[in-house]
Amino acid sequence: MKIVSIVGARPQFVKAAPVSKELRKNHEELILHTGQHYDKKMSKIFFDDLKISKPDINLGIGSESHAKQTAEILVGIEKYLIQEKPDWVIIYGDTNSTLGAALAASKLHIKIAHVEAGLRSFNMKMAEEINRIVADRLSNLLFCPTDTAVKNLSNEGITDSVYNIGDVMLDAAVQFAPIAEEKSNVLKQLSIKPKSYMLLTLHRAENTDYFENMESIIAALMDSKAQIVFPIHPRTVKYLKQYNLYDVVKKSSNILLIEPVSFMDMIVLEKNASKILTDSGGIQKEAYFYKVPCVTMRDETEWVETVEDGWNIVVGANYDKIREAIEGFSPSSVQQGHYGDGNASGQIKKLLEKYN
Repeated sequence: MKIVSIVGARPQFVKAAPVSKELRKNHEELILHTGQHYDKKMSKIFFDDLKISKPDINLGIGSESHAKQTAEILVGIEKYLIQEKPDWVIIYGDTNSTLGAALAASKLHIKIAHVEAGLRSFNMKMAEEINRIVADRLSNLLFCPTDTAVKNLSNEGITDSVYNIGDVMLDAAVQFAPIAEEKSNVLKQLSIKPKSYMLLTLHRAENTDYFENMESIIAALMDSKAQIVFPIHPRTVKYLKQYNLYDVVKKSSNILLIEPVSFMDMIVLEKNASKILTDSGGIQKEAYFYKVPCVTMRDETEWVETVEDGWNIVVGANYDKIREAIEGFSPSSVQQGHYGDGNASGQIKKLLEKYN
């Protein structure tokens, strides 16, 4: 088979790494990078760390409005697919790269496999929710990470070619955590000890694009006095400066502001944190995999299993709830293993072969 895997952002690089490794044992795989994440610290460094083959093409789209970014991704992908004529296009997650790839491939009548199908936040104000719904509607094979995702699709009338294969991010965690522990010295570089700090990530538009949310979150973090390590996303820097909050954070006595880190360093920071504070979808799961309590600064989560198991609490941008979670939240039960056995990539390959 000839397969084109389409990626564009950090979470997709992580998901694609174990799948690409598996596919290349028996098939021809080409990687198209849209360039949605274009900063070296958010893109190239992940390909290097994850040992993913250099993209066969990088569209270099960069940061634009949703409409312009999606349009440019659509045009670039269509041109490449016409040239390569693959049997399958694999798309990941819920970014504009996912949406553009689904539209381009479907109009060219090329079969689409969606990895991480069926997730729903039920918040149509999120661009990611729109992208997921469209991608699922257009896909020929839907690879769900959980039973919940399968049920979401069934509720929408999508039942054919739907499989719960587990989570490819668990595959990545199993494969790369031992390597990260051996190679990363990020704790030494930052002069921090295991479990002496909380790890913060903050980049979702539902937070960054609203001054009130950012002000509330930053105030809660600073007032908590918890020692917090904050690898800061480029878009978050932009908004903090726009809101005159960047210098406040930088001068804070309890928040250590650092540049984005490599994937291996991030694994080590996650595994050794006492808690993880985030608005990221992927990092909620990584916290769960590494058995680190997670505080999610959003109004909802797609990863409801992490909440049901008592390892994740959803607090939004609410000052009081964030403070309470930082100071008092702890896991309330044993994890139930909702995300498979770490061999989702192998199942993806087998099902692609079956349906081809």
